[in-house]
Order: sequence, then C-alpha cells, then structure tokens
Amino acid sequence: MVAINDSAGAFVPGPRAERAPLGTGRLSGLTFAIKDLFDLAGVVTTYGNPDWASTHPPATATAPVVLTLLQAGARLLGKTKTQELAYGLTGENVWQGTPTNPAAPDRFPGGSSCGSAAAVAASLVDFALGSDTGGSVRIPASYCGLFGIRPTHGAVSLAGTCPLAPSFDTCGWFTRTASLLAGVGEVLLSGPRSGAEGPLLRPEEAWVNAQPEVAEALRPALEKLEQMRGRAVGVRIAPEGIDSFFDHFRVVQAEEAWAALGGWVEGTKPRLGPGVAERFAAAKATDPRIAAPGRVFRRVLQARIRPLLAGGAVMVYPTSPCIAPLRTADLREQDAVRQATVGVTAIAGFCGLPEVTLPAGRVRGAPVGLSLVAGPGYDRALLALACDAAAVLGLAV
Repeated sequence: MVAINDSAGAFVPGPRAERAPLGTGRLSGLTFAIKDLFDLAGVVTTYGNPDWASTHPPATATAPVVLTLLQAGARLLGKTKTQELAYGLTGENVWQGTPTNPAAPDRFPGGSSCGSAAAVAASLVDFALGSDTGGSVRIPASYCGLFGIRPTHGAVSLAGTCPLAPSFDTCGWFTRTASLLAGVGEVLLSGPRSGAEGPLLRPEEAWVNAQPEVAEALRPALEKLEQMRGRAVGVRIAPEGIDSFFDHFRVVQAEEAWAALGGWVEGTKPRLGPGVAERFAAAKATDPRIAAPGRVFRRVLQARIRPLLAGGAVMVYPTSPCIAPLRTADLREQDAVRQATVGVTAIAGFCGLPEVTLPAGRVRGAPVGLSLVAGPGYDRALLALACDAAAVLGLAV
C-alpha cells in the first residue's frame, strides 16, 4: 500500500482499495482514485451509504473505465467518498464524513464527487474519476480550484457503476493541470482533436444568473479568451428564464432516480442524510404527468442549442453562479445554491454536451470556474482548446 496522509478526508474509511497498473502507456507513473460508485472486483461499492454497503455484495468485476486507466499505466490508490447515492451538490456525507475542500477549508467541497475533487486538490493523487449527473464533476472542480470535464453523454462507458439518472449520468475526471485533463481524455475518449475552432458564444442568462462578484471575477478570463479567439457573441438560450431549466431538470432527474433506485429505497428503508432523504421523498411523489413536460423541454432545448455549436462554436460562462457554500450553511441556503446552480449545469446536462471547467478566478479567497462547452462528440477538441486557454490565462498547463 502506498502511504498517504489523507489530510482532506477524501478516501472511503477503512482499508484502501489499491490496484497496480495492468500495462504501460500514456498514464504510466501516474496515480488516480475513483469515486465510490465505480465497481472494483472484490470490493463492496458503498455508494456513500451504510445500508447500500450492507445490502450489496463485493463487486464481481471492475468497471471497464477503471480497467482502461490501469491498462494505460496508472496506479489506483483507492476509492473516494461520494455524497450518498450521488444525490447532492454540496459533498456532505454524514456517514463517512464530509471531505475538506483544500482550496477553501471553511466551505463545502461540492458534490457528489466530493472525495475525488478533494483528493486531487490535496495532491493525494494525480487525477480522479467522478460522475456528473447534475454537475457533480463540474461543481466540485469549480469549488476546489481544479480542471474538470463532463464528457459528451455516453462517450465513456458507465458499465459497472451505480446509477442515479441514466439519461444524464456521465463519467468525468479531475486534474490540477490542463494537459493531464487532456491526457486522460486521450485514453478514454475518441473523436476528432479539432473542430472547436468556431466563435465564442456568451449565453447572457448564464452570466446574469451568476452572483455579481462571481461574474466580475471571471470577466478578465473571458476578455483574455476573446483576445485569443475573437470577441464573444452574446446569445440568448433561455427565453423561458434560467430558473425553468432547474424546474424541468429537477423533475426529470427525480423520475429517473426513483426508477433506478426507488425499489431499493422502498425495500430497504435505508438511513438517508439531510437533503438526500428529502430529495428521495420528492422523487417518490413525482407524478409522471409533471415530469413529461420536462422530457419535452429537453428536446426543445437540444433543438435550440445544438445547432448553435454545429459549426465549432464554443459557449463560455461561469461554471457555478456561486462560490462554495460555507460548511455551516443550513438546508435552506444549500437548496438556494442548488437551484441557481442546476439552472446552469442543466444546459450541458439536457443537451448531452461536453463541458470543461477551468479554475479561472477567485472570490473572497474561494475558487470559481469558467466553463467551455462544445457540440456533442467534440470532447478532444474541447480539451485541446482548454489547454490553449490555460496557457493564455496563466493556469497550470
């Protein structure tokens, strides 16, 4: 076992599940961790909840995405904490302990891939896998000052992982440098390395939705990108209002979450932490007639946004409208942040688009991210742009 001082409380309690590399390649010599919803043969996937762990046997096989990384030469150093059942955006876990945000210790690390973000931010591993349904890679990356990616939906296999809302669930990862973010992408992704050379688009609603101090902290980064790529074109993508994105996303996600996990919740009556319990109660009560307009809205939004990006254009906007909430924030404050945040993360979520977040600013000492969003399938081209952007912004390339 590799000795690690888990100062951030990022790893799942107990013996760490390590694996040696299974080959050599692009990731030789690097270390990584995986969110505890990815299966590892012989290890119980706890999914952040003690009753999930006690009602599920050890995994019989390792998730293919993890095998791919091992075969590319990386060494696995363990499993990281997740907000239970991946249903939250703060990173709080009352059963295993909430990881520390190394970039802002008095604030939440972001969820539900909280442990993976904390492990990378604390330099415990070189990169880490997470999952992103409503923002669970993008938001922890923004909160912890990291590079992160949510790939095109379906671009990376989720076989051998625990589901939440399958039509949104994606596998993403965190790094401290843009080049490694792209390097992991070279192993996990296919598709062209070019194609995102079109104009920058500035969705007005996403910028207006951001807290003024967040928008102001990110404007210098936007201006530098404009010097590199030309002036950003303002576009309107939410005539219904950005809050409607949250309203539709919330009910569609809830419907899928109950379809995926409701049988287990009903049969097991598990202990659930604050916020998570309320969300599953709401999911159970979701009437299909209420969720149906959300599914229609998804198709409308895709028809609206995907053509804007078809020529290689890239949207740029604040990853999160807020800095990470304080760890003392109550549920009401957390829910307000969640509503404002999911309204923006739902843009890529509903449309199945690749999104990269860059650690481009700080507000009151806390990191804030700037997102680049491309058309579906242009993941590697977007990662190449992220490397160029990092160099222009003076970030870790």
